Amino acid sequence: MRQFTSDELRNTWKQFYIDRGHVDVGAVSLVSDGSTGVLFNVAGMQPLMPYLLGQKHPLGTRLCNVQGCVRTNDIDSVGDKSHVTFFEMMGSWSLGDYFKKERCQWSFELLTQVFGFDADHLAATVFAGDENAPRDEEGAEYRVASGFKKENIYYLPAEDNWWGLEYGPCGPDSEMFYIADKPDCGPDCGPGCSCGKYTELGNDVFMQYEKHQDGTLTPLKQKNVDTGWGLERILAFLNGSKDVYQIDLFAPVIAYIEQVSGTKYNSDEKLTRSMRILADHTRTSVMLIGDAAKLVPSNVGAGYVLRRLIRRAVRHARALGLKKENILKIASLFIDEIYSNSYPLLVKNREFILNELTKEIERFESTLENGMKEFKKILESANSEGKKEIDGRSAFYLYDTFGFPIELTVELADEEGLKVDEEGFKTAMEEQKQKARDNQNFSAKLNASEGIFDSLSADVKTSFVGYDNLSCDAKILAVADSESLKDALSEKEKGTIITDVTSMYGTMGGQVGDKGTITTADGEFVVTETIHLSDSRIGHVGYVSRGTIRNGDAARVTVETDNRLNTCKNHSATHLLQKALKIVLGDHVEQKGSLVTPDRLRFDFSHDSAMSAEQIAEVEKIVNKEIAASLPVRTDEMSIQDASKTGAMALFGEKYGSTVRVVSMGKGTSGEAEADYKEAFSVELCGGTHVSNTSQIQQIKILSESGVAAGVRRIEALTGDGVQAYYKDLENMLAEAAKLLKSNPSEIVAKIAHLQSSLKAANSEIESLKSQAAKDALGSSLEQTEDVKGVKLLAAKLENVEMGALRDLGDQLKEKIGDGVIALMSAIDGKANIVIMATDSAVKAGAHAGNLIKAVAPIVGGGGGGRPNMAQAGGKNPNGIEEALKAVKTELEKMLG
Repeated sequence: MRQFTSDELRNTWKQFYIDRGHVDVGAVSLVSDGSTGVLFNVAGMQPLMPYLLGQKHPLGTRLCNVQGCVRTNDIDSVGDKSHVTFFEMMGSWSLGDYFKKERCQWSFELLTQVFGFDADHLAATVFAGDENAPRDEEGAEYRVASGFKKENIYYLPAEDNWWGLEYGPCGPDSEMFYIADKPDCGPDCGPGCSCGKYTELGNDVFMQYEKHQDGTLTPLKQKNVDTGWGLERILAFLNGSKDVYQIDLFAPVIAYIEQVSGTKYNSDEKLTRSMRILADHTRTSVMLIGDAAKLVPSNVGAGYVLRRLIRRAVRHARALGLKKENILKIASLFIDEIYSNSYPLLVKNREFILNELTKEIERFESTLENGMKEFKKILESANSEGKKEIDGRSAFYLYDTFGFPIELTVELADEEGLKVDEEGFKTAMEEQKQKARDNQNFSAKLNASEGIFDSLSADVKTSFVGYDNLSCDAKILAVADSESLKDALSEKEKGTIITDVTSMYGTMGGQVGDKGTITTADGEFVVTETIHLSDSRIGHVGYVSRGTIRNGDAARVTVETDNRLNTCKNHSATHLLQKALKIVLGDHVEQKGSLVTPDRLRFDFSHDSAMSAEQIAEVEKIVNKEIAASLPVRTDEMSIQDASKTGAMALFGEKYGSTVRVVSMGKGTSGEAEADYKEAFSVELCGGTHVSNTSQIQQIKILSESGVAAGVRRIEALTGDGVQAYYKDLENMLAEAAKLLKSNPSEIVAKIAHLQSSLKAANSEIESLKSQAAKDALGSSLEQTEDVKGVKLLAAKLENVEMGALRDLGDQLKEKIGDGVIALMSAIDGKANIVIMATDSAVKAGAHAGNLIKAVAPIVGGGGGGRPNMAQAGGKNPNGIEEALKAVKTELEKMLG
């Protein structure tokens, strides 16, 4: 076998296929466009889906590339020698060009002539056939004809030799293996066996079918070939290893981790696993953040996966004794050294990558800190009640509110001698999910079960004419309730109506759907929501207000005018808002989402820090200026290619058709002549409804600016009459506040400042009294200090002292006695509180506060534990305090030997 570097292997792969008439199509974003139902590009063929289905590729029918991929379905397996979350797939494709004969021949040439494998050590598998597709005899014949030995051809079932995503192109595949010089492990030894004799090298997929969402298969218009070889795995094998973490893509990182952790790779199984996870997850995070999509951590979708990867990396870095700076150094190695040539975009986005990593690491460290504070409260409560376990709901509260991983809760509880109800945690999580499902509204439930309309003819479609008309004549094509299709709906019945034509806009692109009425000769249907259904249908959701609505009736569809106008005001305002944000914050601002309703607008955008009050005021000022300027609003339909020339802003990841609507606002957008988009204030691709002039918006008021995810900010605002109503409500609240303060609106600030000062003084006095009460309760107990085998022990009983005050008192007493052990116990509200502390010298002598607590807490009907220098517990039996104090001395004597 010939040895390669990663750069050599990439270039060799591409050149092999270029020499055979293929074109290198390059790589695309790691983040999927959503067309295949997955978050990331998980295979090299995924971006080529339209062309595998028959669309003509502009570069021809023979293609190749090296495509980065991300798969996290087996993230728990990462840490062994072979699993990774980011990998490079070396691919080649025939789009209706060559098929099995050429493919098998070239794979054999690549294996033997380029990579130097001995043909006698090569094996291949082919599809054995099932009820859906026949046995691949043709594939087996061409494997043998290319040079594989017939006895090394194996027929395997679909689970091994059938390839496809959730839906889309699919077909039988044929995998190639290297056979090691070792005996069979048994009679069933063969490719796929875990004994290590057979190592997978590559895979050829013969795409002959298309899998539909209902699971059925139909022949493709063209027969395709998809070849995929994992770069990391084949690179490791060519260089004499089955450990992908020892190839040149990981070696510098592993060496650095060894250096800073003081642990040698493969010297400790648990720590080696942490090394691999840290290296892999940091690499994948760097790739995702530095990708063209510039993914940032969040709580949803792909951003959530990224967040989980980074936080998992942090946890395993901690296990190795590494800190934030070490993780950033690892990221820098991937950017500056390992991938600087093959992934230049990482170098370009270097600062952005490291900044996002820094923020997420610090955010997680803050999460850990906040979670630890809450954990201590839960621990204190469990100990005071004598519990041996943290309940599942408390564990879920830590997870749900503070992002506290359940694994960390279990680990920390174990250190305190407690367990965690993990089943209860799972139950609480499922209950939350069920609540979310139960809170779906009627239209959401309908949209999730569109099978109601599956039996309708494909001709049942809806044409939208509502850009220019607020009412139209239509024919009712379908009527349904939440369960099934109906012939009619009677008065007060809820349901959904589909018409052939509608003037009502269906919820899409962040704009909520219209409200209105559908009237017939025999009844009226009030539309409370308009939604998009599959197969180009628009559903009108609502109820029958009078009479009966029948399928097939002629109808009049009428949009509620004020509702539409207010929605248009808010939608047009978001366009002005986005441009103003770019002016104030910078061109990095991109729309990340929006919600436009008749009442208000919400706009999510990319920005890595909170806006200052001055920036918010400036954005609001700019938008109001453009509203007052009475800018004409124009909408033009054009091809996506022509639209790109206008400089129109588009939403990343949004799928646009061949014809799009370009909405422009400002100078040069009025009249019949072609718009001068360069002179317009705002130009965006948008399918929503808008005002005809910005003056109709009246004004905008920004209500709030907040963070909704890492790197994503949110503005909520009002327009039009909503702003006037807002100021009126504000005036009324101010008057009410003044009344409660027995003041007038102009003196409210001064009055509140005075009250705050008084409250601060009162709280300070209360804390002082508590501290003095605890000291008084201690009395002359300091004189009770005794010597236990050379270690001072102060064990004292106090009355009515809370746990927090006990800890404070213990800290003060440690300073007074210098070195030794402090054991303070107090009865309060029918319960017992215990705090035990040990100085460093006492710990060195053998004292352990946590173990002392474990020994004496049961005496007061409780339990607890803690660290060597500090521990606490609670119990239900304060009558046992005297006995517990005596037991402290006895247990300390045992510890000190």
